[in-house]
Amino acid sequence: MATIDIYTSKICPYCMKAKNLLESKGVDYRELRTDQDATLAEEAVKRSGGKRTVPQIFIDGNHLGGCDELYELEREGSLDSMLEV
Repeated sequence: MATIDIYTSKICPYCMKAKNLLESKGVDYRELRTDQDATLAEEAVKRSGGKRTVPQIFIDGNHLGGCDELYELEREGSLDSMLEV
């Protein structure tokens, strides 16, 4: 299985949508709450190349993007192979 990091905040509907898709795939992920730890927000910006929105999703250390990019991969049929489902 792939290693998945997702930077989120509690009130973000896109974060919830992204997590729901990952959960529907039965994959584990590490949720990093930027609203609870400012250093995580800084880390997300650095890792994502300057993106300041959440969610920011990383699969095996590679930056995927946000919720829209995750769902685009699902529509294309390539998300499962990235997740090794």
